[in-house]
Amino acid sequence: MNALLDLGQHAGFIWAAYGATVIVLAGLITWIRADARHQLRLLEELEAQGVQRRSARAGSPKANKQRARRS
Repeated sequence: MNALLDLGQHAGFIWAAYGATVIVLAGLITWIRADARHQLRLLEELEAQGVQRRSARAGSPKANKQRARRS
């Protein structure tokens, strides 16, 4: 285990690189989740205004499947 943590003279740079990577990935995940919630909210607002998705138009196979699931 000590050999794994013994990174020599560049240990500070390596740990900083790992830390920066973790911070960037956490930021991206947070941003994606926040954007998804925002997009869902916008979609709900549009649906409340009566705007329908193209896939929900009468006669489309996808709309028929969605209506069947709701019933």
